[in-house]
Formats: sequence, structure tokens, C-alpha cells
Amino acid sequence: MKWKVGNTTITKIEEIVYPEFSDVIPAATPELVKQIKWLFPHFVTEDGQLSLSIHSLIVDTGEARLVVDTCIGNERQRAPFDVMHMLQTNYMQDMKSAGYEPDSIDFVLCTHLHLDHVGWNTHEVNGKFVPTFPNASYLWGKKDMEFWGEQKSDEDFMKLQRTVWDDSVQPILDAGLAKPIDGPAPVCDGVRLISTPGHTPGHCSVLIESAGESAMITGDFVHHPIQFHDPALVSPFDVDNDAAVATRRRVFGEYADTPTLIIGTHFAGPTAGKLVTDGDTYRLDV
Repeated sequence: MKWKVGNTTITKIEEIVYPEFSDVIPAATPELVKQIKWLFPHFVTEDGQLSLSIHSLIVDTGEARLVVDTCIGNERQRAPFDVMHMLQTNYMQDMKSAGYEPDSIDFVLCTHLHLDHVGWNTHEVNGKFVPTFPNASYLWGKKDMEFWGEQKSDEDFMKLQRTVWDDSVQPILDAGLAKPIDGPAPVCDGVRLISTPGHTPGHCSVLIESAGESAMITGDFVHHPIQFHDPALVSPFDVDNDAAVATRRRVFGEYADTPTLIIGTHFAGPTAGKLVTDGDTYRLDV
């Protein structure tokens, strides 16, 4: 799947689709989902379960190549998060088939440092995790790096994130490729990061601008299109629910009814559309 934004091409590299992943927003019950007709058939199942996609987005400006979020990764120890444990997918072959060799990538942009956004930062060689994109600068939020680097909680998800840090973040730091940033920040001509905190402290989204056209790659400040209908629907994976709701309300208000293409980092099906007002709320028009 590809989109043209001015002179820039954005390519989706899909790792895995979860047809039913309603745990990401527990309050999005089938009864609620079935009331929101525009979610069907792309973003939910027939019986009202939320669908999620895990994918990267390659931004090719013609002058620079950027990978936005690097998914889960193959053969990673992710127990007890069984749905992401020891995957074996064609992700890297698909990236190469799309014309993007790992050593041709100039930037890796991690919207945040959760396990499903950093996995292919590295790959295993002779029992050691090394950078997958050896010529790239890896950008992520300073606040995220500080938050996860200092995390000592014994809660299962936090313990898992320490494993993720060890195999997908620390090797990038050791290789000197990491460029922690405070959003908002420019990346290269036509690409910049905007600050969208709440899901994590340093969460950033990506704004692409070329030849009078624009697109936004969301990251996880919005997990699923149902949150356009109700920005107050929260996820247990958000570090700060109140900040996440405030970010959604602010960004939706800024981008609704504009020409900017909204590309969801976890949106299944068509993945992208225009955000439009729908009564006193919003919908994604695909």
C-alpha cells in the first residue's frame, strides 16, 4: 500500500494483523462499536471487535528515506505478551521487495519505545543484537528514553519493556546511532516531528509536507479510528490517560476538515483517510 504526498512516497510495510484486539480499548464494547457505522467493514469485525495492524511506514522524499516505527521483530522473547512472542514474519523480505534495502535508510523514527514500535531496530547476528539499519540515525523522544531507561517496576508489562530495551534500544545506543530529541523537531526537508504526549511521555507523531500537500503518521496517540468518534476512549497502555485525551482533542481539532492525510500506525484495512467533523465529533473518511 502506497500514498503520494506531493513529491514524497509513503509505503506501508505490514508485519502482522490482529483481526480482534479489543483489549487495546476495553470500553469499546461490541455494543458501542455497532452504533458507529462508518467503522465497518475496514476497522472492526462483523461482530464489533476492534482490528489492529502492526506496520512500518517508509517515507521516501527523494532526498531521504525514513522508516517510521519498526514493529515487533522476529523471534523476540515477548512472554507473557503471547500475541507478540516469537513471531516469524516476512517483514524484512517485504521491505526489500518494495525497493528498500536496510543500508539505504537514512533515518529511523520511533514515535515511542513500546515493543511493537522498536523491534526491527535490531536483528540478531551470531547471538548478538545489532542495528538493522546501520547507516541511519535513530530518533526518539528524550522523555521516552529517560522514562523507560529508569523503569524499575515489577509489573509484567514494565518487565517486558526492560527486555525490549535490552534487545532493541540499548544496541542502538551502544552503536552511537541514537539521536534522542525533544519534539517538536525537524528531521529533514519536508519531515518533522510533532509532540503528541500521553501514550508515553515523549511520544511524537510525524508530519510530512511536500509540494503543498501534507500527511500525518499518528503513532499511538490514537490507537484505533473509534477514538475519532470519542477521544475520551482510553487504553490501558497509555502512561497518562488524561494527557492522551487532551492530545487527541487538540490534534483532532487542528486537523479535522483539512486536506492532511491521516495515516494510522495501527489502523487496519485502508489505514489512511481524511479526518472530518461528524456532528459534534469526528470520523475518518476513507
